This record gives sequence, structure tokens and C-alpha cells, in this order.
Amino acid sequence: MPQPAGMKIAICTDAWAPQVNGVVTTLTRTRELLRQFGHDVEVFSPASGFITVPLPSYPEIRLPLFPGRRLGRLLDEFAPDRVHIATEGTLGLAARAWCMRRGLCFTTSYHTQFPDFVHQRFPIIPAATVYRLLRWFHNGASATMVATPQVRAELARHGIGNTVMWGRGVDTTLFDPHRRQPLDLPGPVWVYVGRLAVEKNLPAFLSLDLPGSKLVIGDGPARRELEERFPDAHFTGYKFGEELAGLLAGGDVFVFPSRTDTFGLVMLEAMASGLPVAAYPVTGPVDVVREGLTGCLREDLRDACLAALTLDRKAVREAALACGWEKAARQFESNLVPCRPLQVALPRAGMTGI
Repeated sequence: MPQPAGMKIAICTDAWAPQVNGVVTTLTRTRELLRQFGHDVEVFSPASGFITVPLPSYPEIRLPLFPGRRLGRLLDEFAPDRVHIATEGTLGLAARAWCMRRGLCFTTSYHTQFPDFVHQRFPIIPAATVYRLLRWFHNGASATMVATPQVRAELARHGIGNTVMWGRGVDTTLFDPHRRQPLDLPGPVWVYVGRLAVEKNLPAFLSLDLPGSKLVIGDGPARRELEERFPDAHFTGYKFGEELAGLLAGGDVFVFPSRTDTFGLVMLEAMASGLPVAAYPVTGPVDVVREGLTGCLREDLRDACLAALTLDRKAVREAALACGWEKAARQFESNLVPCRPLQVALPRAGMTGI
């Protein structure tokens, strides 16, 4: 629905810089554009002066420790008329509690296949338990924003309703085939960009029998193990900006082995760079990749890689040009709801003795 100009928007997120991932990129670009649209946007994140602790098994992610009191003061001072809670971590829980105590409407978003993320790190926790927590968390919102129809359907199967679409974009000026850098590697070059963590399923890619070279751009808790296990792969660590764009455009096929992402923003960045995508036919890739045009989806990932190598890079780039960030930010803007009090049915006076 059309929104008034000059809204005061609070975005509460456990994922923020210096973390490097699609959630942070999405929220950063959304904040920039909302400000350009004329809104007053404040992001409340672990960097907002909270005491933080590293997430067990993933020290790159730091969680605010008991953030409720400080976050409450910050939100009271900012006095937002729109609140969006982007993540289900400790800061997201505190933001939800602040809204509920005041009886205020808010929106949430679902970025990560949280049950899989938790189960891969803590196998003793059943997925059903995590879904119960997700239902409690998101069904309290006026709307939950999701990136793809596949995710929307998945959440509906687990009892999470009132979802709305919030697409993603890509910077087609930064990610451009003209930035292609010659790589001093035998070709073809198979590229992965992203976190090096268990949920990204990197061994499924790095163990493939493929000609040429495998280039891994990124970092994370699994890097040392992966370097030891796959010494023939080339690990660069994190790269950013034009350096990242040049390396990405210098590859031949982007390989996305994850089975647990809700979207996979980096696939759009690869496509904008002219790289076709090879991936599994699962949530995320099935909504991003156009089979036979921008990539190939197979249960046999090696087959997907070899098939993607034959695709037209110019056609891949053309398809990515339709995915702009401004459209995604406008969609986010239209999904926000005023912080009006929740409608609660009060008991009749005769039943309370008033």
C-alpha cells in the first residue's frame, strides 16, 4: 500500500557489519534507498553499543547479551512509527518484546532456513522445536516478509501465515562482465563466493571431479578444515567491492552447493557478472535461476556444473539486469505497517467487576 513520506523506521537486526552475508547486504542497501526516499531510518544492531558474545561454533557472529533494557531506551528515544524485526536472535527477541509490551504492530522477515541452521550446529535440537519457536516469533507480527514463493509455501506448511513478498536486487554497475580479471588459474574456473560454514555444504562442490580450477572467495569457521581437506582449491579469504567483482567476473561458472538458503543473493551477483549458476533444485535456486538460461539445477551437481558451462554469458547478464534494488526497497517500504496499537478485545465490564 502507498506509504507516507518521512516515516521514522526502526530496523532491528542481529546481522550487521562486520558480518559479511546476504542479509547484511540486503539490509544495508534497503536502508540506503529508504533514506533516499525521504525516510528517517535507524538500524539497531549488535554495533549499537551492546555487550556481545560470540555465537557458539560461529564466532564471526556476535549476539547482544541481554539487550532488552538498552534497546528499549534506544527505541523510546527514536520513537519510530514503523518497526521491522529482521532476525530471530537476541536483539530480534528484545525488539519483539518491546513491541508486544506496548501493544504495537510490527513486521518481521525470514532470511535463513533457521531449523536447518540450528540442527547442523546442534543436532540434538529437533527441527520441530525450532519451527514452534518460529511460529511464536513470526505469527505475532502483522506481516512476515519472505524473498521467494518457495519460502512462502514452506513457512505456510509449518503454520507461519500472513507472509508477504520482499524481493532482492543486485548492483549491476558493480557486478559487470566488463570488470573481468584474467585469473592465473587453469580454466575453466568454478567459483564460490560466501561464508565458509557447515550449512553452505562446500564439500559437495569441492569434492567434485571437474576440469580446471576451483576458486573459493570468502571466509568462515570451516575455512581451515576445508583448506586441509581440499588442498587443490584456491582460497582467497574475503574480497569486497571492485576486487570481488573482478574476481567473480573472471570465473566461468558460479557453483552454489547450499541446500538451506532462502534466497542466495550472491547468485544474482554472479549472474550480473555474466556467470551461469550451477546448483541443486532446492529452495533459493529454484526461484532465482532460470533453468537453461541463467543456470542449471540438478541433483547431480557435477552435471549441473558441466551443463552451465555451455550457457550464453550475455543472456545470463541480460536476465540479471531486471533485478534492481530500488524495486526491492519499494516493496519493503510498502510492506511496513504503522505502530498503531494492536486490536485486543477487552472483557465486558460486568465480567471484571469494574
